[in-house]
Order: sequence, then C-alpha cells, then structure tokens
Amino acid sequence: MATLTQPQPTPAADFLPLKGTDHVEFYVGNARQSAYFYCAAFGMTLVAYSGPETGHRDRASYVLQQGKVRFVLTTALRPDSEIAQHVHKHGDGVRAIALWVDDARQAWRETTSRGARSIQEPTELSDEHGQVVTSSIAAYGDTIHTFVERTHYTGPFLPGFRHVAHDHVARPVGLLHIDHMVGNVGWNSMNDWVDFYAKVMGFSLYQHFDEKDISTEYSALMSKVMANGNGYVKFPINEPAQGRRKSQIEEYLDFYQGPGVQHIALATSDILTTVSKMQQQGVDFLTVPHSYYTELQDRVGKIDEPLEELERLGILVDRDDEGYMLQIFTRPVEDRPTVFFEIIQRKGSRSFGKGNFKALFEAIEREQALRGNL
Repeated sequence: MATLTQPQPTPAADFLPLKGTDHVEFYVGNARQSAYFYCAAFGMTLVAYSGPETGHRDRASYVLQQGKVRFVLTTALRPDSEIAQHVHKHGDGVRAIALWVDDARQAWRETTSRGARSIQEPTELSDEHGQVVTSSIAAYGDTIHTFVERTHYTGPFLPGFRHVAHDHVARPVGLLHIDHMVGNVGWNSMNDWVDFYAKVMGFSLYQHFDEKDISTEYSALMSKVMANGNGYVKFPINEPAQGRRKSQIEEYLDFYQGPGVQHIALATSDILTTVSKMQQQGVDFLTVPHSYYTELQDRVGKIDEPLEELERLGILVDRDDEGYMLQIFTRPVEDRPTVFFEIIQRKGSRSFGKGNFKALFEAIEREQALRGNL
C-alpha cells in the first residue's frame, strides 16, 4: 500500500543539512563520445574539462550542465585504474552522487560516526578561483556519496578543471534540476538501505510502494522513497519481488553486476516541449498502447495538456490529492539494459506516478522480452 508523508522543513538540529544535488559523476568507457551524446541529444552544455592538459594523468572528465542539472563524465586513461575496473564490471554507470553542503568536513564526521564507510576523508582543493572541500562515503554497491563544499569557490567546477568557453553542439531542451534518483538493490536489501539513509544520513520515509502497487502479470518489485529534511534530495530504493518471470530489477542487477543507480529523473516546466525536442534529437522513449489514453481522462480528470499531444509523445499522467504530474521514461541509454532517464513535470503532485506503474512496467517488460530477458 502506498503512503505519502511530507518531510518537515529542515530543523536547526539536522546533522546533515543538504542544499541539493551538486553533480552526478558517471564512469564511462569513452567520456568524449558520451559527452557528445548528452550535449546533442539531452541538450547539455559542456562547461569544464579535466585531463592530462590540466594535470590529471589517469583520467579525463567532461562537465555538462543544463539548468541545475550537472553531469560529470569520467573515463580511464590507464587499463589498471579503478575507473576502468568499474566500467569493465558495470558498463557505463553512476559512480558518485554528489551532495551540496556548507561543511564537507562535518558531513563526513556526522555520517562516519553513524556507521558510514569512509571512501575519502575531507580534502581541500584550491586554485586561483578559491577553495573547495570534498569528502565521500560508500552507499549501495560501488556507488558513493560525495559531499561538496564550494561556498568559497568561483571556478567553473572544481580545482583542476578548466573552463570551456563555447559549446557548439548543445541544444538545450528545458531541463531544470534533478527531481529524484532511483537505486536498485538486491533481494531483501531494501530495508537495510532504508535504515542506512535514516540512521546515517538523517533521511525519512517519504513514500512506500509494495508488490501490490508495482506489479504486472509477470513481475513485481517493491520500493521505498527516502527524502532529506527539506525534501530537496529524494532517493527511491527498489528491490525485486517474487513474480512469474524476471523483473526489471533482476535484469538490471544481472547486467550491472550488482546494486547501482537505475534512473535519474530530470524536471522540466514544459514536458511537451522538452520531450518533443529530445525525440527530434534522437532520444528513444518507452511507449504505451492507445488504450492508456482512451482511459486517461476518466482516471485523472481535467488536465491542461491536449490529450492527442500526450499520446503522440507517449507522456504518462497521474494525479494525487495535491495535483497531477506528467512523466516519460527513456529506453536504457547504454547497450547494457541498465541506466535510463525519466523526464517529469509536476503540477502540484508530489508523488511518483502510482497510477502509471502498470502501463510503465508492461512497457519495460515488452523491451525485456525483445532482449530475451523476461
């Protein structure tokens, strides 16, 4: 049964106050080519670069931005590096979810004192633009959380990165910020990670879905959404549930070789324009049958968007007590069926589209069947 609670405003005693998502770092096989894809298809703008030319001998990183969405694409320059090993095991995927804080030292102390495993002790970096402090802890699988303190920094990204003045490839589509990021974990592991986010990071349960909410004829999963005190950061955590065939979570775990970030939801204020541009620029989205739209208005009531436009683009709609939301999901953006993206527009609703789960997961199952993985 799905439940929804509103995180309270961050109290003064919040031991891990977060200002939002600073960036998401992907480890990829070829960062230069991946950067071109995200610029040309998603409309990101290349704003900074780091590599041998800036003193980093083992890696190259490209920083892409649109609105408050910031991706860092990092590739190994040596076959024996941890980056190369990560890509060999997982394919292209999210390594670091970086969180913006006022005090990265305190964030590290508070989380490690509550049981987090340290990945990087607080480290100060500086250049002519000022100072940045970063620290990191382990999360699920090989994913980490990096705390970034950049109050006294005015550079393009971090020390060691140089500004990229012009990007002639980027075609912006209206992305604003990261709405939420979803992690897939193994069988019977969801509650362990819910406890981790509650105990170690001070998050609270925002919403809960069980196998009755998220199931089809063939497969099921369970999900709990954790949110920080001010609600700026939301992490749904998924685990497989028993079904007749292999669920999308099991397929992900098989091909990613363990837990990791399944998808990133990107917010827009005009989903019709955003999705139309992304489709024109080559992004492939999941589709649902015509019957979904014949029943839509009976289910969600009056909405502002033309029904025929929603069907043409394949956009889903759901309503809760506070309004409605529109969403659509890309196909996996890697050859492995792992990472994908959600485009979301909220018009009052704070939920995650429970009414769309059946149609969405049936669409995913059709893709799984084509891959022979259902």
